[in-house]
Amino acid sequence: MFLKGGGIMNNKRIKMIKLRNDQSRIEVAQKLSITPQMLGAIERGDRTPSLELAKKIAELYKTTIDDLFFN
Repeated sequence: MFLKGGGIMNNKRIKMIKLRNDQSRIEVAQKLSITPQMLGAIERGDRTPSLELAKKIAELYKTTIDDLFFN
């Protein structure tokens, strides 16, 4: 997914970390207060999370937004 300024967002990292932690989409979605469908759309790159949601995801996985989405 491309962002303003030419950056590329890598949403697949969320799914990779989720699977590595043996977490289900439902479990993670509940922790983030979103639907599993929304989380799936973010993982596939169909949806871009808000800054607030991106922060929540980064906090959940104890990482930064940059590392989670852009590295």
